[in-house]
Amino acid sequence: MGRSILSNMLILTNSCSALPSPLSRCGLGSRRLTNSVLSRHNRVGQGNSDAGFRCCCSVSVSESTAQESNTSSIRKRIVSGVQPTGSIHLGNYLGAIKNWIELQNTYETLFFIVDLHAITLPYDTQQLSKATRDTAALYLACGIDTSKASVFVQSHVRAHVELMWLLSSATPIGWLNRMIQFKEKSRKAGDENVGVALLTYPVLMASDILLYQSDFVPVGEDQKQHLELTRELAERFNYLYGGRKWKKLGGRGGAIFKVPEPLIPPAGARVMSLTDGLSKMSKSAPSDMSRINLLDTKDVIANKVKRCKTDSYPCLEFDNPERPECNNLLSVYQLISGKTKEEVAHECKDMNWGTFKALLADALIDHLHPIQVRYMEIISDSTYLDRVLTEGATKASDIADTTLNNVYQAMGFLHR
Repeated sequence: MGRSILSNMLILTNSCSALPSPLSRCGLGSRRLTNSVLSRHNRVGQGNSDAGFRCCCSVSVSESTAQESNTSSIRKRIVSGVQPTGSIHLGNYLGAIKNWIELQNTYETLFFIVDLHAITLPYDTQQLSKATRDTAALYLACGIDTSKASVFVQSHVRAHVELMWLLSSATPIGWLNRMIQFKEKSRKAGDENVGVALLTYPVLMASDILLYQSDFVPVGEDQKQHLELTRELAERFNYLYGGRKWKKLGGRGGAIFKVPEPLIPPAGARVMSLTDGLSKMSKSAPSDMSRINLLDTKDVIANKVKRCKTDSYPCLEFDNPERPECNNLLSVYQLISGKTKEEVAHECKDMNWGTFKALLADALIDHLHPIQVRYMEIISDSTYLDRVLTEGATKASDIADTTLNNVYQAMGFLHR
């Protein structure tokens, strides 16, 4: 979620449910919840370690919002996005974008290109704009329907950055220092050369989510920690500035932010590298042979599949921990073909690698060809693409501005 917001966020099918709320089941009131949350905040500020803390608090929303959520005519809201760095690859598609097609039919959906996240590490300024347009065109080519979903560019809605700054004032530095991805990426880049944005981008991610009062957020394994921070930050902010404090300032009172629930990806949605079955398929991997890009030609796809890493075991099988490449390639075939795991296991169990690789390559080529054709149509019609992004940003801004104005009011700023 490259990273999706969301950076590497993966999406769940509609059949999956949000995590249960232990606090709700136990009957804990909102006052006990917020006191517990504040207690944790104070411990963090005092330097105590809570690295093992797992956020499992219930959604805290205002009474009016809760009533709206129970109304059948009000659809739950989901936001997600992908960075415009490198080429959109099979992992982005199967882990996120492909599932958006189903989600847009059930939820109110906002899908954006997270270009602000793309600058946390060194990048090519000459390519950022083109990559942003390419990513938007691929969203649409993959099947995002603009009559059902809003598609826009993150930097075109300035409330993202404004809210990030306001949230930063309430974010303990200890919370950011514990982020695993920051530690890993800063080591790779060299600690002294890392920009502050790499440390603070989880706050921008929280802004991306909380700005739209999101009910659910699709998350993958590598983004669970960031969603936990978002949830904790929403609870902290609601306690510090919401409720009666906000009402005394002329506001609505209650919670300022919805506390979003996670949507967990289905099994197999995490696509691994073609050269290492234990590593996630990534835009940043040095070898292009490690990934299938959505715009790869059929010859390139066939060559990458032919040369991908396999093993010397007989037959093919899922879920053998000693055969990560085998499990990954079978999972890709399952997701691309639309077959069940059982059907794929039965079809492929007696195949050798040569036979299966040819089958997989043909399935990938057939599946991606319509997307590639549609992409070329969209990217060649700049007027259409610009209109889609402008309309999407306008719709997003209407939601975002309401949230941002509430935050300014609750924090005591002079009305403008």
